[in-house]
Amino acid sequence: MSDIRTTSDAPTVSAPDHSVRNRLVISLLLVSAFVVILNETVMNVALPDLMKDLGIEPSLGQWLTTAFMLTMAVVIPTTGFLLQRFRTRTVFVTSMTLFSVGTLIAACAPGFGVLVAARVVQASGTAIMMPLLMTTVMTVVSAASRGKTMGNISIVMSVAPAIGPTIAGAILSVAGWRWIFVLVLPFAVGALLLGALRIPNVNEPRKVPVDVLSVVLSALAFSGLIYGFSSVAEVAQGHPGVPVWIPITAGALSLAGLIWRQLVLQRSDRALLDLRVFRSRGFTVAVLMMAVAMASMFGTLILLPLYLQTVLGLAPLATGLVLLPGSLLMGLMGPIVGRIYDKRGPSPLIVPGTIVVSAALWMLSTLGHATPVALVVLIHVGLSVGLALTFTPLFTSGLGSLPARFYSYGSAVIGTNQQLAGAIGTALFITILSTVGAHELAAGGTNTAAVQAGIHAAFLCGATLSVLLIVGAFFVRRPVQEG
Repeated sequence: MSDIRTTSDAPTVSAPDHSVRNRLVISLLLVSAFVVILNETVMNVALPDLMKDLGIEPSLGQWLTTAFMLTMAVVIPTTGFLLQRFRTRTVFVTSMTLFSVGTLIAACAPGFGVLVAARVVQASGTAIMMPLLMTTVMTVVSAASRGKTMGNISIVMSVAPAIGPTIAGAILSVAGWRWIFVLVLPFAVGALLLGALRIPNVNEPRKVPVDVLSVVLSALAFSGLIYGFSSVAEVAQGHPGVPVWIPITAGALSLAGLIWRQLVLQRSDRALLDLRVFRSRGFTVAVLMMAVAMASMFGTLILLPLYLQTVLGLAPLATGLVLLPGSLLMGLMGPIVGRIYDKRGPSPLIVPGTIVVSAALWMLSTLGHATPVALVVLIHVGLSVGLALTFTPLFTSGLGSLPARFYSYGSAVIGTNQQLAGAIGTALFITILSTVGAHELAAGGTNTAAVQAGIHAAFLCGATLSVLLIVGAFFVRRPVQEG
């Protein structure tokens, strides 16, 4: 496996890195992406209140997050086609319109079913936004300055979902969960109107075919896998349903068919998701590491609020405040990490970063009913620092290892990988929580003891997986063309 960049693969559309047009489009995309990505985890803190209000259990309530990520994993593979076929402004308006409509439906949702459907519409818009942002940056920003810009993107991709619980906690302290969407809606509509008027077109669309069979296989593959993994938690609690091996097997077979179909189509440049991006060793390593990191991050983001409110008895606002310092620090570190990457490359950042992430997860596995809140804050800050040191080098070195004509496909692969890993991580952590908690209850333990035991086991699993991040960190290299 070797890097696949060739000298003939220079970007067909570029502009000076300091141009007003480029700064405008990147700034608008960053703000819009922050608004839409924020909603991935905004329901985590509201989950306990929502479960009481609607009479549902964690295994069902987690679908407000899982359905969001599942939809993104299904839609994102099509963005490689969309970004090549349509102009920048058209794609942006489509993305923000879907997100705004979904937010409006969620604000008016009469029950759980409609709320989940609204999250699906929201996610359809969100799925388009992130590949649009990353592909645009890779097209208009010079290789020497990408680290700094990717540092800003890392704020969106890591801080937005991390700060979601804090914002939700503040809202829930004075209003119901419905107001989470009511207050987001004006920002979404404002971004839509501003972008429709001011977003410039920075790409040159070309007519590319879309393979319907690939779209169908992609939807079946990712929806089957995530539905199957998520259903494990419901089965563990004794809820009847489709045997989990059926959707998992169907998803795996569809994924195999999708891969085969893309290998055939890419010979004539007609693939929905061109898999030649994996010929780059740097890109492949980055994708694998991001999968583990995202699974750990999203699993942690859904478990910590449950632990803080159920075991330690904190209110939603207090829960959000516990997570705030780490989230803010991650945001402040993004641009700094990007500048260090531009000067020194990924190794001085990603090696210590993965070590800190692993150490934080091991410490989270020791949480109990007597753990001081200050210690939880400290551990979360450590986790946030480690993730900040890890994400930017992975994004920048991974996409930077690809030829320019593969940027849209690489962005789609990274986006799909993130959402699939995040959904599986969420489902895995909740499944472990439900399974271990059920055994604790069967043994005569209290509900609080059951949640504590389940969270301990879930974090222990995440900590074990994080060791793979440390190993992978030593294989991340600066792309040759950036040297």
